[in-house]
Amino acid sequence: MARRGKKGTLSPEDRELWGKVAKTLTPLHPDRAQELKAELEKITETEPAAPAKALKTATAIQTPAAAKAPPTPLPLHQLEHRYRRKLVRGVKAIDARIDLHGLTQHQAHDRLRGFLYQAQARSHKVVLVITGKGSGDARAYMDERGVLRRMVPQWLSMPDLRSVVLGYEEAHANHGGGGALYVRIRKRR
Repeated sequence: MARRGKKGTLSPEDRELWGKVAKTLTPLHPDRAQELKAELEKITETEPAAPAKALKTATAIQTPAAAKAPPTPLPLHQLEHRYRRKLVRGVKAIDARIDLHGLTQHQAHDRLRGFLYQAQARSHKVVLVITGKGSGDARAYMDERGVLRRMVPQWLSMPDLRSVVLGYEEAHANHGGGGALYVRIRKRR
């Protein structure tokens, strides 16, 4: 591996690689380049700062509905260590479980939402969501295997489920390990 000279200079390998990349680029149309340059100049122009009094009156004029910020989603928490240990040992029972194997993303998302709302209505504390581990081969990403394993944590973190989900974490190997999640259910208000 060749060493670079001064800071900011490219090694011969880097220059060669950059040359290959540069050959694949197509230049902008001259008219579009001028438009982009004009937009950039508008953005970078400095405007005089507004006086503080004008800012206060501008915020006071806003309607009450516009002034209200959307409610911040409730934070997610992990299981307490002792509670998790009791779950693993079987001292505490998992209140319900859902298996999402073989479902499409859309089907899985709909069933998961319904299941979680139902679990909250039944005053469950912890449920097990089984996503499956997906395939470990190189084609897994191309075939979309293991998609639910990646997507379910994202769904659980979405604002619409925060009123139901208190927190989640990967299940113990006894309950499915990386292919399952313990989900804490928030008490109904």
